[in-house]
Amino acid sequence: MDSVMPDDEPGEGLVSRVRVIEQQPLAQRAAAYVALHDELARRLESAPGETSAGQGGEPR
Repeated sequence: MDSVMPDDEPGEGLVSRVRVIEQQPLAQRAAAYVALHDELARRLESAPGETSAGQGGEPR
């Protein structure tokens, strides 16, 4: 399984990855969703921070 999501169309890349995951047997599907979750969490944590009200930022 390719662990890189395309940056040009992240929504489409994610949808296609989920479709591939859904075709797998249950045990493999669970492991693939864990890996996808971990990857998305790492990407979110490493993204440039934007604060807004309700997310630890100052109220507007």
